[in-house]
Amino acid sequence: MTNDLTTAELAKYIDHTLLTPDAVPSDVSALIQEAVSLGVYAICVSPSMLPLATKVGPVELADVKVATVVGFPSGKHSTKIKAAEAKQSVARGADEIDMVLDLGQVHMGDRDSLTDQVAAVRLEVPSPKLLKVIIESAALTDDEIKLACQAAIDGGADFVKTSTGFHPAGGASVHAVELMRHCVGPEMGVKASGGIRDYATAVAMITAGATRLGCSASRAILQGR
Repeated sequence: MTNDLTTAELAKYIDHTLLTPDAVPSDVSALIQEAVSLGVYAICVSPSMLPLATKVGPVELADVKVATVVGFPSGKHSTKIKAAEAKQSVARGADEIDMVLDLGQVHMGDRDSLTDQVAAVRLEVPSPKLLKVIIESAALTDDEIKLACQAAIDGGADFVKTSTGFHPAGGASVHAVELMRHCVGPEMGVKASGGIRDYATAVAMITAGATRLGCSASRAILQGR
């Protein structure tokens, strides 16, 4: 049962996130220290912040994974630029890449272009590194969510992700997570991100099918357990 998760178990769903445009290195250092103290699965930072120090004062990253974003937050970057950004980030130590799809192509129903975009980034993110595809679900219809998920599958992604957290349409919803889980099946990851600020919302997303949570309010969520 999801409600029976311990604080430590819930923490392992979390990508502790700092993607604000005005973040400075000291903010990232604080993020790392908090991530280690909370026992989260990963941290997610902007690509310009890479590479990260593996040790901040007495604190070591240890088993905390490092994620970053590609084509963020608009998704309106060319495929070549997204692939190059992913390649550079992997070379600088990223374990996971969260790429933003081109929403215009989603609205146009251009599944082939979307698939090619994902596949191009996938080439630069070799396994066992993970590729997550951000579909900005709050800005899509159900049929568009299905199309975006299928493009992520066909392009070889490991996860689909609800949101950047920066789109005016909003972030994650239980309905979107349920639909995305239905689309990708049980083997692929689903990351709920955007607007998850308390324990109840986190649990609702996991119950709906999320296997990872993107959160900046990780401490408040875990303290609410």
